[in-house]
Amino acid sequence: MKKNYEPYKKIYRQVVDLCIIGTMTFLFYMIWERKLNHFMQISFQGKGNLLVAFSYILFVCVFMQLWGGFKLGYNKLLNVVLSQFMAILTVNVLTYIQVILMIGTIDELWTTAYEMLGLSIVEMICCLLISLIGINIYTKLFPRHQVLQINGDYVNHLSQKINSRDDKYQICEEISIHEPWETIQKKMEAHDTVLLNDIPSPQKNKILKYCFEHSIRVYFTPKISDIIVRGTEIVNLFDSPLLLSRNIGLNFEQRFVKRLMDIVISVLGLLLLSPIMLLTAICIKLEDGGPVFFIQKRCTENGKLFDIYKFRSMIVDAEKDGKSRPASKNDDRITKVGNIIRKTRMDEIPQLINVLKGEMSIIGPRPERVEHVEKYCKQIPEFPYRMKVKGGLTGYAQVYGRYNTTAYDKLKMDLLYIVNYSLLLDVQILFETVKILFKKESTEGFSETQISGIREKEEKLGNDENLDLES
Repeated sequence: MKKNYEPYKKIYRQVVDLCIIGTMTFLFYMIWERKLNHFMQISFQGKGNLLVAFSYILFVCVFMQLWGGFKLGYNKLLNVVLSQFMAILTVNVLTYIQVILMIGTIDELWTTAYEMLGLSIVEMICCLLISLIGINIYTKLFPRHQVLQINGDYVNHLSQKINSRDDKYQICEEISIHEPWETIQKKMEAHDTVLLNDIPSPQKNKILKYCFEHSIRVYFTPKISDIIVRGTEIVNLFDSPLLLSRNIGLNFEQRFVKRLMDIVISVLGLLLLSPIMLLTAICIKLEDGGPVFFIQKRCTENGKLFDIYKFRSMIVDAEKDGKSRPASKNDDRITKVGNIIRKTRMDEIPQLINVLKGEMSIIGPRPERVEHVEKYCKQIPEFPYRMKVKGGLTGYAQVYGRYNTTAYDKLKMDLLYIVNYSLLLDVQILFETVKILFKKESTEGFSETQISGIREKEEKLGNDENLDLES
């Protein structure tokens, strides 16, 4: 039954999305007709009302898409509902401003605000009910995929990550790529989905072709070269297909628009957040009398060094022995104020100064410490690729990864950002950044086990050559 319904997943999601759009528009139109329209000096009629409804639909579609409110069945239900709530608030705040401007006076300022607040609450309840009903039907129509995982030699925790989404996937069996080809074939045919876990390119290509021929869904962890290819364009100069990879990072137009956006956001951010920055600085100073800011050398575009500014969240001389120690859960070096500002990401606010100075961008790969760059470059020769653009205050790896995501996986996500760069992607990451403030795992420190693993790797790097992760 699953395979019969599988092609209709997208259509089902679109039906649910239309229900959300329709419900929100209907509720707004009722408020508009009964209340808001009468606040106008000259009430809207006919096409005017349709234009107001159309503008509201446009707001709903844009911000539901940007916040991720249309990803039912793709993201976890809590994530989707949170996205919908944020989209509703954004849409109704903008609509409120639009209505006040159309009214032309402030006489109905508070009355309109109460109407829009009530509308927001009702819309949230309706969206929650639609999503709950929608996900229940979705799980019945589209059961989770029965996955065969084919493993290479590189040991990682992919199985644990996949199993964390047991609403979508169930790893039924694992097999090594070194098994006979006939055995692998039979296993693949017995499952509806295949997951290739970091296997060498020759075997991966062979399996991809086989799965394509037999219409088997296949997921695979990409190599660096796979990600670079995503940024290519088709060149039709001859009767032989060509793919062009420019490999220059961002072009002039993209850099210009990105820098303009950086200046505008950093100036507005510093102005709006200045009271919070002042309060944070006072709290840090009162707690232990130490310096307010933590300044550290970081690497940015083309390996250039700069001083990054952060609010100090740890005790003074937290690394007085000169050795880098990643923050762990319940780290005793983190101060009381530091614990709060780290969880809320307020310790990162001073980096808006770096952005305004042109040393960083709002969006980009996270600038790493000098010693970390040196170590990662020994372990991962491709690590410098991420420095084709300026380091960012937030970025692809920050919103889709975690604090304790491995350096290699972060590198892949940063490269995905670089080769697929667009202004829309920057806007999307900005919206996602707000959402991660509500996710505990995004600021979660390393466990003691992970820190031990990091130290073992560092010791191993002192004796081993470069680790070949691309074979």
